[in-house]
This record gives sequence, structure tokens and C-alpha cells, in this order.
Amino acid sequence: MSDNNDRDDADSEINQAALVYHAGPEPGKIAIAITKPADTQEDLALAYTPGVAEPVRRIAEDPEAAYRYTAKGNLVGVITEGSAVLGLGRVGPLAGKPVMEGKAVLFKRFAGIDVFDIEVEAESPQAFIETVARIAGTFGGINLEDIAAPQCFEIEQALIEQLDIPVFHDDQHGTAIIIAAGLLNALELQGKRLADARIVCLGAGAAGIASVRLLCSLGARRENILVIDRGGVIHTGRKDLNPFKWGVAVDTDRRTLGDAMNGADCFIGVSGPDLVSPEMLACMAERPIVFALSNPVPEIRPRVAFQVRDDLIMATGRSDYPNQVNNVLGFPFIFRGALDVRASRINEDMQIAAVHALQALAREPVPEGVLKAYGLENLAFGPAYIIPKPLDPRLRDTVAPAVARAAVETGVARAPYPDHYPPLY
Repeated sequence: MSDNNDRDDADSEINQAALVYHAGPEPGKIAIAITKPADTQEDLALAYTPGVAEPVRRIAEDPEAAYRYTAKGNLVGVITEGSAVLGLGRVGPLAGKPVMEGKAVLFKRFAGIDVFDIEVEAESPQAFIETVARIAGTFGGINLEDIAAPQCFEIEQALIEQLDIPVFHDDQHGTAIIIAAGLLNALELQGKRLADARIVCLGAGAAGIASVRLLCSLGARRENILVIDRGGVIHTGRKDLNPFKWGVAVDTDRRTLGDAMNGADCFIGVSGPDLVSPEMLACMAERPIVFALSNPVPEIRPRVAFQVRDDLIMATGRSDYPNQVNNVLGFPFIFRGALDVRASRINEDMQIAAVHALQALAREPVPEGVLKAYGLENLAFGPAYIIPKPLDPRLRDTVAPAVARAAVETGVARAPYPDHYPPLY
């Protein structure tokens, strides 16, 4: 009971602090900055009329000139319809605006990318798709955010097909990329191979299905992965599956989460609090891996998990435990790499390049500045450090070039690999 009371008091304090933070001294978290001189009559004549006419003519003649004469090439639209905002559900687009502004802060802070956040009132997925498609010319890329499954799959795929700029649903692919990087490192530390691992994924929404797809692309065997939703194990005998869930169904006689956990090597939770019991964890295979990513309360709490198993590697979605699976490790730098080569899309090869870049960075010696930022004396690749820390400044110089390189190599780049990046080969 005291744990709950302490947590309630802490939640109350941070909630009040968050309201103060968002309200003052100016409401919100983002603003527009002017990037050119605007102090004299001559400056204003160049910024607007008559000087603005010449860039307009150049862009009318060649739309690619917009990347030279406007902010398009470093501008991402963070767009939602408010159907799956954080863990709060369908609160609507306007209520999702603080989250979209927060995403803008992270893009700018970590990758120097500017953002317009856009909250769309849409009565259907098609209406949302049409709205985004009509405004997409403003941007160098589109980050879809907080859109519920299964609509998120349809929306993203339609926009990828219609647009010639990167479209990326971070709740799907951003989460999947960080999970995959951490899981590959954890498997190596536990002496296991992805191709052999039996994996349980609790949660069949955007993150769960995207994670399964990406892990299979990296070498996991589909028949070794059991996905669980509110109806239990997603198996081929079920009659209630949409096409996206059918894509992760397997032929199995296991029906419950408890059945699935028996003998499993890896657990990935993208679901809700306290859904995994100590008994379920106890029946996993030797040297298990648990990614309990429900936030703020994991599917099983680390304190409980380590009381049950001492051969465990564990990750959560929280910053106050080791191995935080945090999307900020990925999306700013994935877009940075894509924008820097003017990619037409973020394809699977680019996502896999990000996975391997994150996987490799966690094995490098940790700089003193990172240790200081987290109040640590030491940190090295091992069970308590399988993925980089979000404040590691090397992320931009590691992940972005890997993504840009993959874009060039797969033919989706429309600008050369930047000179300031490490050499291609």
C-alpha cells in the first residue's frame, strides 16, 4: 500500500509541475524563429515583396528548388488525429497537441529539425489521408503520431504510396527499431540467437505488430513468435482477426499468455500494467529476456522480476530503470539521415540500418559526458546497458549517417551522401 501512496504523491507532484511548465512564461513549448536578417527596409524587401517573387518563379519552374529557397528540406510535419494519445486513448486531436509539441521539442533538441505540429479533425481514415496528402508539399517528411491500430497501418501505407517524401509512423517503426536493437544485444549476452529464440509479444497494436514484422526481417522465425491480444494468443483458428492481426497469426494450440510464456526466451510487452505474473516469468526458459514497456507501470515491475529470476535481462519504458526503450533514440536521427539525402521514403533497409547502428553504439566505450548526465561512475555493454542512453551525443553522428547510407544504397535518395558524414565505404 505504501508503494501506491508514494507513487500517487509523486504523480501528483509531477502533474502539477507539468502544468506550470506548459503554461508559463509563455503557453506551449515551441515557437517560430526568423533565420534571416529582418532589421532594415532592404531586409524586408528581400524577405517579402518584391524580393520574394524570384524564388517563387524558380520554384514554379522546378519544384525541387523549394529545397534550396525554403525551409521545406528541414521541416517535418508531426500529425495526429488523436485516436491513441500516449496511454490516454482517444482524447481527440486538440488534446493531443501537447504531445505533438513535445515531439517537436525532441526533433529540434536532438537533430536540429524544425516541426509544424498539426492536429486533424477527421471523421474517417480516408479523410485524414486526404488532409495530410493535400498539405504534404509543405514538408520534407511526415511523422505520424498517436494513431490507433488498425487504422494506423492503412493510413501510413496509403500516404507512403501517394507521397514522395518520408512518411513514418513512429509508434510503429520507432518503437520496433529500439526494441530490435536492444533485443539483439540482449540475445548475444544471453548466449542465444534470434533465429532460434521463442518470442512472446503481449500487445497487437501498432508497436507490437511492427516489432514482429521487423524482427522477422532481421531473422526471427515467424513460427517462433506468439502474439497476444485481449482475446488471447493470435492463432490461425480465430475468426475475429483483422488483416493485420492475421499477418501475425500462427498455427498453435497455446491459447493464453501463461501458455505462451512457458519456455519462452523473450517477452516483449507493449500492453498494460502488471499483466505478467511472477509465475509466468518463472516458467520462461533459462536466461530470459523481458522487455516490459508499458508506461508508467510495466507489465511486470523490475523489483518483482529480479526476485523471481536472477538470470534475467530486463528493459522497460521508464527512465528510472536501466535499459530504457525510448523512441527518442531513433526518430530524430532517422529523419535527420533521410532529410540530409532528400529521401523519398524511409524503407525497411533504412530501419534495419538504424537498428544495427544503435546495436553497435551500445558496445562502444561510454563518454564521460554521458556518465555525468546520468550521475553514473561507469557504464559498459552488459545486462544493465544494452541500448544507448538518450542523451548520448554520438547518436546523431551514428544513426543518421547509417540511415542516409542505406537510402543512397537502396536508391531512394535524391541528394548525394553529405560530405560531413563518415565516408560511404
